[in-house]
Amino acid sequence: MILWDGGNNDTPFIEPDVHIVVVDPHRPGHELRYHPGETNLRMADVCVVNKVDSASQEGVDAVLASIHEHAPGAKIVLAASPFLVEGDAVEIAGKRVLAVEDGPTLTHGEMTFGAAVLAAKQHGAAELVDPRPFAVGTIAQTFEDYPDVGTLLPAMGYGRKQMEDLRETIARSDADLVLIGTPIDLRRLIELDKPAMRVTYKLQELGEPTLADVLAEKGLIPQPAAV
Repeated sequence: MILWDGGNNDTPFIEPDVHIVVVDPHRPGHELRYHPGETNLRMADVCVVNKVDSASQEGVDAVLASIHEHAPGAKIVLAASPFLVEGDAVEIAGKRVLAVEDGPTLTHGEMTFGAAVLAAKQHGAAELVDPRPFAVGTIAQTFEDYPDVGTLLPAMGYGRKQMEDLRETIARSDADLVLIGTPIDLRRLIELDKPAMRVTYKLQELGEPTLADVLAEKGLIPQPAAV
């Protein structure tokens, strides 16, 4: 089996047996507004409508309408994205939290929150620390280029200079706790001098069909056992 992951930046380099596309109801309309997202949507065999647990019903309905119009043959899998907090989440309560989220998602992805922000709010953080007064170098430039990012820190790490600027911005902040909501654990790349916890998402399929159902129908995996 060859599993090819192009993120939001590519179309497949090979013709897939199953082309799975994830759409985000927090950003309805983006599935048609950008390339290659629109191309991937039109090619989709399966569309996973993710984050239905936290998105508005209007957003969910909008992306479903896009799928029905532009990929009418695609199977639709509904899914939630509950987040998991490393360690004991009660440690978040009452803390001044610096939420570090995936950079591109916040900048040209136009999102204003991620798993770290959600975890901070759900588990009773005293406040979210605004990183802008502490930003240096390329991180400060990122806030200038994308002024709508808000009270969270985009993890821009496209090179050693950006990673060093990110590390220094975190170090200069007056946060009690850093919540890391990035796809990769930042502690593997930079040294943090503050207590830190990682927050990740977990896919939770809702109803039928599931991805396993679709893959089994294509003959790529055995049929799921009956419950």
